[in-house]
Amino acid sequence: MNKPNPEFDSLLPPLALNRRGFLTTSLAGGFTLAAGPIMANTLITTDSKGLIAGEVKIPVADGSIPAYRAAPEGKTNLGTILVVQEIFGVHEYMKDVCRRFAKLGYLAIAPELYARQGDPSKYTENTKLFAEIVNKVPDAQVMSDLDATAKWASANGGDPKRLAITGFCWGGRIVWLYSAHNPNLKAGVAWYGRMVGDKDTLRPAQPVELTEKMHAPVLGLYGGEDAGIPVDTIELMKAALARGSAAAKASTFVIYPKAPHAFHADYRPSYRAVEAKDGWDQAQAWFKKYL
Repeated sequence: MNKPNPEFDSLLPPLALNRRGFLTTSLAGGFTLAAGPIMANTLITTDSKGLIAGEVKIPVADGSIPAYRAAPEGKTNLGTILVVQEIFGVHEYMKDVCRRFAKLGYLAIAPELYARQGDPSKYTENTKLFAEIVNKVPDAQVMSDLDATAKWASANGGDPKRLAITGFCWGGRIVWLYSAHNPNLKAGVAWYGRMVGDKDTLRPAQPVELTEKMHAPVLGLYGGEDAGIPVDTIELMKAALARGSAAAKASTFVIYPKAPHAFHADYRPSYRAVEAKDGWDQAQAWFKKYL
């Protein structure tokens, strides 16, 4: 059971701050339907004992967005990890990842970055989810919302000098972008996020083009059998990193030859327990090194 915390929650803005442009004003429970059937035999569930965990509201430029926050109860000056969602939004898997990091002593927070575009939990088809929500989310909006989330965290138990980010699938790409955006970022871990691809007005640049601007080193965790992210695109990114900033040069990859996309998603058939555990261990070591 999540516990209320007056020290944190008294600082939250009222829901009325959300304007008509926000379609999602609270996080959904459970899992997003479009993610498919839940693999209960592999699902990892992390309790909230010893944690403050639950939904909060993040003030942003045009209102507020919901987020899930987990942190050790009664602790302050915590290293902060921004957790960026898969294409399916902030559902139970993302919330559990936050609790896992909180058990390690971090303040972990996952903002719902589709709040203006719609509620992904209601979709049953990936094609519609992409067309009606995911493909309508501007990179600039995401960067701004992550900045607002980092600001909220620094005022609510987080140490602004120890800021990191991790993201999965859609969120993995965002990790690379945010390293090139926020000069206060210390580290990132990108789980199977695209680095190469088409551009448009909402996505004016891809990570492979931004390595000279990177402020924080990124650990990339990728599957060698990921049909959507061919290994040759990883090689392109490696070459770009070698030409990039000092942080870019300090970035590295771990590629799991037999792993598919979403190998860390323990609730889906794509889950690979061995690779997921090693990736989690690698991520922990990375954050321990830089935070």
